[in-house]
Amino acid sequence: MPPARFTIELLPRLERQQLLHCDFSFDVEAVAVPPFDGDDIAAVVPVAPYRKDYGDADELAPDADGALFVARPTVSTAADTTSPLLGYVLVSRDWTGFALIDDLAVDRSQRGLGIGQALMDAARDWARAASLAGLRLETQSTNVAACRFYARLGMRLGGADRLLYAGFPDLAHETALFWYLRFGDKA
Repeated sequence: MPPARFTIELLPRLERQQLLHCDFSFDVEAVAVPPFDGDDIAAVVPVAPYRKDYGDADELAPDADGALFVARPTVSTAADTTSPLLGYVLVSRDWTGFALIDDLAVDRSQRGLGIGQALMDAARDWARAASLAGLRLETQSTNVAACRFYARLGMRLGGADRLLYAGFPDLAHETALFWYLRFGDKA
């Protein structure tokens, strides 16, 4: 097996300039549709393709009891803020007893290389070390690739909320999907 082209590092924060050259957008070509009553999305329907972007953050920093893991090329160091950022996961301790994946992003030019898996592994290890019940996260019905990724990780669809984004006219057509990885489950 060839050596990994990236390393995962724990950082206290990411500043805006470290995020500027990243493209975390994704293409929407299909959407997941109800029923959302199983462990996975049951059906998708094609839509006219478009690109979705969550916008730029000013900075990323974990809560006092959270963590920020980043992926960088193997040759970089945590102190090297000029080395390209390949992706990150921001995780926190949720009131539910789970670790909440607040944000997971991989630069679109780096997808399919195992970076997302490695970042989720780091979040999972952090949650286990904190004696939490598992991982939980929220994504949208428009992010079918992410839903399929979470299912491959052994996460289960725990619920859906079709009104969560109703206050945002551009997002009101989306359904929030909640995914869980319970550490006690036999996946």
